[in-house]
Amino acid sequence: MKKRSLIVLLVVCVCALIVVGQNKRRNASPSPSPEPQFGWEKFEGVTWLKGPGVGDLGTTGQVKVPAGFVFADATDTRTLMEATHNPTTGREVGFVAPGGEDWFAVFEYDAVGYVKDDEKDSLDADALLDSIKAGTEESNKERVRRGWPPLTILGWETPPRYNETTHNLEWAVRAQSDGQPVINYNTRILGRGGVMEVTLVTDQALLAETLPKFKTMMAGFAFNSGQKYSEFRPGDKTAAYGLTGLIVGGTTAALVKTGAFKWLWKVIVAAVVGLGALAKKLFSRERAV
Repeated sequence: MKKRSLIVLLVVCVCALIVVGQNKRRNASPSPSPEPQFGWEKFEGVTWLKGPGVGDLGTTGQVKVPAGFVFADATDTRTLMEATHNPTTGREVGFVAPGGEDWFAVFEYDAVGYVKDDEKDSLDADALLDSIKAGTEESNKERVRRGWPPLTILGWETPPRYNETTHNLEWAVRAQSDGQPVINYNTRILGRGGVMEVTLVTDQALLAETLPKFKTMMAGFAFNSGQKYSEFRPGDKTAAYGLTGLIVGGTTAALVKTGAFKWLWKVIVAAVVGLGALAKKLFSRERAV
């Protein structure tokens, strides 16, 4: 009799829970779908600023971080560069990436001084490409030393072009690393005391889709007051090279960044699988006690 009463009580409880659950689903407003994330926030030791917000790019400028994007400061950007198999330059000031999409942008500031734009009408795309190839071959020595796959420059995706109204210099290089295509879309924004270098890293097949989003994000960039190109004053430091030097990397070998997306995803999956295995182990141990 006691057993029968207990069974009846359990059935009643289960039925009550089902009814409550149905009522909750009926009355509740649709819950927002979870925000897709590529996995940048899985990196330990990186402090993320989640958009919407404003990311400080050192003391020189700022960038508005849109909703759904994340931002990392200078120190954390260097951590991310190492994690994605990119040698650091020491000039990193910020990292921006959208959740759920496998592209990112790196901000670096080079305090070379005021770069004169008098070469704007004489940029030689062929000669510049040869220089970039030579510089990348030199940087491959460091990649090989670290056990990272080398890069091969395939050609221009977009030849260099300069906007003398916004003082933006842009070009895109097509490359390959470990059998995977890589596109670097480079933007150089001239300022009073130096240049903000912005590199968009994405897959070649996704460039047309990614570029408008990147440019929308870049519309939120601004130099701080006193740092704009138009605020140059006689006596300010002047760079030793012009637009050509910016494209080939100044006096250093050009380093083309790689996404390392497949490698990154494997690390994240491995971490999740490891946590799952640990949970299973602990659960089994608890049941055995």
